[in-house]
Amino acid sequence: MKFEFIEYNNRKVSDDELLNDMKRVVTEYKLDSLTQSKYTLYGKYDCSTIIRRFGTWNNGLIKAGISVTQQFWTEEELFLNIENVWIKKGSQPRRRDMDDKNLSTISSGAYLRKYGKWTDALIAFVNYINEDGTDKINEANNINTIEINNHKTKRDINLRLRFKVLQRDKFKCCACGASPAKDSSVELQVDHIIPYSKGGETIEENLQTLCSKCNSGKSNVL
Repeated sequence: MKFEFIEYNNRKVSDDELLNDMKRVVTEYKLDSLTQSKYTLYGKYDCSTIIRRFGTWNNGLIKAGISVTQQFWTEEELFLNIENVWIKKGSQPRRRDMDDKNLSTISSGAYLRKYGKWTDALIAFVNYINEDGTDKINEANNINTIEINNHKTKRDINLRLRFKVLQRDKFKCCACGASPAKDSSVELQVDHIIPYSKGGETIEENLQTLCSKCNSGKSNVL
């Protein structure tokens, strides 16, 4: 058998040709949007050509007037979702937990796209929680010597501090022991032991985990 050299076709495909073919696939196969896997099956050109031409696959979809269904999340949103799943389970979440719609609002795919592996996403979350990003009191953290109306910390409890308190309290209400892991209707909140309105500071020693029912009953009582 004789092998022959075949001349390459060096004609550059125009932007319009690429975009029109993407539209064709969506129309012919009645798709709501267009993934790279679908285009590989039914498209005329290579996905890498579209990505190189328009910068990203989603940019190509936008140029073609095709809806983009893939949601992009900020790191804080991704971490907040991990926290929520961790609270509901009462333990460190696994990758499969992120695909359980009863537990997670963000699928594992979003974490894999950003971090590559689920374990790397968890490590990034733990490192974030352990960063020294909480409000500090310059003087000794003695909640018994706090001056009223002269706060050294903000009232709002940030994600880092909230998660540390929840984890310390084993994701259970300190008053009644209720836990989302046992009852999905339980909502945990982090509360000031000495109310902020009465001079209590937002530090770990002055915070506790309460369910929404116990917290609403406590109000601002010492």
